[in-house]
Amino acid sequence: MIKSRLESIGLGVSSMLHPMSDAAVAAATPMATEASTGRLRRAIRENYEFLWRSLRRLGVAEGSVEDAAQQVLVVLARRIEDVHRGAERAFLFATATRVAADHRKMQSRRREVPDTDVLDSHPSPSPSAEQLIDEHRARELLGWVLAELPDELRTVFILFELEGMTMAAMAEMLDVPSGTVASRLRRARAMFETKASRLQRTRGPR
Repeated sequence: MIKSRLESIGLGVSSMLHPMSDAAVAAATPMATEASTGRLRRAIRENYEFLWRSLRRLGVAEGSVEDAAQQVLVVLARRIEDVHRGAERAFLFATATRVAADHRKMQSRRREVPDTDVLDSHPSPSPSAEQLIDEHRARELLGWVLAELPDELRTVFILFELEGMTMAAMAEMLDVPSGTVASRLRRARAMFETKASRLQRTRGPR
């Protein structure tokens, strides 16, 4: 049901846009020691797309994602020697949740909360002519639904439904018991269903 909801509003993980990670590598590596530079480069190249998607899905406005990603990577560069090998993605995601929370506060103060006013618009009746616009709206609409979820529920929803992680992997990444992950996911999915239904009623027929 959740997957069909995502498909029904035109959302797919592959539709999330992101820049190449080379610039991020160049910017972050000077912060690391010489010995850890190679490891840092690998961690950034392997996880930058995941980091970019996560920040967007955690509510960072599209125009601020690159800056937010740099903040996360600077933290990784400073702490790389303290991060256990194989735990780089978990560290990046945990840091991203904190950075995203700060960005959401700034966006709220500037009245730049993203992706909500699009609900007042209806999609074009001619999708073939407006395909790119529709894809952009779909990403915005996903942002609106995710923004309605509490942080702890949004986190497990993103990791399970959008990133395809297993319960065990999420429990390890978030450092919480598997039962807690399962409980949060049940609540997140139920809330997503409610919000997605409201979204579809607001948008009207396609």
